[in-house]
Amino acid sequence: MAREGLRYQTFSRRAFLLAGAQGLAVTALGGRLYYLSVVEGEKYKLRAERNRVAIRLIAPERGEILDRYGRKLATNRQDFRVFLIPEQADEVANTLVKIGHIVKLDDRRLSRIERQIKRQRKFVPVTVAQGLDWATFAKVNVAVPELPGVVPDAGRSRFYPSGNEIAHLVGYTASPNEDDVALNPLYQLPGFKVGRQGLERRYEDRLRGSAGTRRVEVNSVGREIRELPPRQEADPGSNLQLTIDLALQKYTIDLLGEKAAGVVAMDIRTGEILTMASAPTYDPNEFTRGISSENWNALLKDPRKPLINKCVTGQYPPGSTIKPVIALAALEHGVVKPETEYYCNGRHRLGNHTFNCWKPGGHGRLDLLGAIAHSCDVYFYKVAEDLDVDNIADMVSRFGLGDLFDLGIDGEKAGMVPDRGWKRAVLNQPWHLGETLNISIGQGAMLSTPLQLAVLTSRLASGRRIFPSLVSLPGTDESKMKAFDAMDVNPLHLRVARRGMEMVTERGGTAHDYRRPKSAAKLAGKSGTAQVRRISKEERLEGVIHNDDLPWNMRDHALFIAYGPVEDPEIAVSVLVQHGGGGSSVAAPIARAVIDKALEIRHAPPAEETAPDAAGTTAEEA
Repeated sequence: MAREGLRYQTFSRRAFLLAGAQGLAVTALGGRLYYLSVVEGEKYKLRAERNRVAIRLIAPERGEILDRYGRKLATNRQDFRVFLIPEQADEVANTLVKIGHIVKLDDRRLSRIERQIKRQRKFVPVTVAQGLDWATFAKVNVAVPELPGVVPDAGRSRFYPSGNEIAHLVGYTASPNEDDVALNPLYQLPGFKVGRQGLERRYEDRLRGSAGTRRVEVNSVGREIRELPPRQEADPGSNLQLTIDLALQKYTIDLLGEKAAGVVAMDIRTGEILTMASAPTYDPNEFTRGISSENWNALLKDPRKPLINKCVTGQYPPGSTIKPVIALAALEHGVVKPETEYYCNGRHRLGNHTFNCWKPGGHGRLDLLGAIAHSCDVYFYKVAEDLDVDNIADMVSRFGLGDLFDLGIDGEKAGMVPDRGWKRAVLNQPWHLGETLNISIGQGAMLSTPLQLAVLTSRLASGRRIFPSLVSLPGTDESKMKAFDAMDVNPLHLRVARRGMEMVTERGGTAHDYRRPKSAAKLAGKSGTAQVRRISKEERLEGVIHNDDLPWNMRDHALFIAYGPVEDPEIAVSVLVQHGGGGSSVAAPIARAVIDKALEIRHAPPAEETAPDAAGTTAEEA
């Protein structure tokens, strides 16, 4: 009995302890349940809601790019495109082959599609094709039942109504790359485009707009089931207005034709760029759709470099267009006076070296105005012997050479304004007088861009330190006269340089056009012919080979700067025709035509016209 009583007491104690432990466990569990459901209930409710509901972005409409009169340079239009949802396709590779029978997919595009599929989740749509015509889009829709995972879609995409006429300015949009996607979740949206070149890239933040949002119910792996209210629509991007006149831009591009050339026209009073035409050009719509390998390779192999904006990226010797500024430097430093005369017999000796004039027989005796009007090299060689190169560098820099104007266009180059310090720093060599003689006629190491030459011309014509502008931003009034600072140059000396430029276009000058109507505005200008090859002494003795008899890439560059009307300057133009030959015969007619058209548009509404033949009967600077 005693043993049974002891066993009973032991059992009762164990039962009690077990019951107590169970009670504590139930109490703890209840407390935890109370804590989670009551105290932390709202927190976990929100977390569960977030797991059930996902936020999807809505792509904003991209802002438009407009010319000075509101005409559309870049806009948006309906885009027929095809997406592929990889997880819904039986086999992605086979599906792409089948789509390829309807829509052309080259190797470059297929590689892009494969990369995109690998970097994102399988239920996220991938852009297969876009910019389809209605007939092709209809064929895809008909074939959809046999193409699981293929989704035809009518969305919106970038469109450039003027195509190649504005390509180098506006640039283009293209599919985001992996770096873009890492920066902004918007770029993950199917069919979304990002500014890739030109103003599209520079003003991407402004043009892109703000994404909208929609709430969708998703399952455990994030697949969308249905949309839930409310929906917040996207805010479209802001428009961008340029100073460019589309009518003048079209006219200039037509005028250049198949030439490799750059033309910049500026409003002298405001600094607004009215046209910036680089030829040949390309169609930015091809890049937005996805350019084919054949077209891409053709652009790369074209020796005229259609992808390069020659107005800001091309760097060329300014040639004789620089002579009015060299004359200013000589006047400012007392090296010559307007009446100072030198005799030109066609050559100038410096030590053992002979510097030749462009006119083999020479110009005879000339004063400073005559030297500018006839572009006499020998006169400027003689001036350069007494004019320090650093003084030349200072003067041409005042007129815009060597400057970057940051217009928002890709690839702008500063050119080159050489001086003693530059040569010592770059080559660790002293400067030689013979180099100064080359610089005085715009050759040697000196380089400029057509944009810089247009600025130089504007400053010569106005006597003010004009800066160019391309974009009209809110809060600015580009249409009014700007109060640019006066140039730090003696006004009397400026008057001499201008008079010399007027004489260039008058009878006897290097760029007098005998066909030009007497009713046309009077212009002032300066021709330039920049050598791209060295002419040997033997060739000079036997006869210099004419440009027309040389391979295209060995011919001289043709340049011309001009402004008008002379009485009240409004328009300044610079023209560069790469490997074009003589500046007076090739570049000058283009400059005249552009100024005449700009003045016509300014004083009357622009009309659709075909560009006239730019060839003119002029006195040629060889």
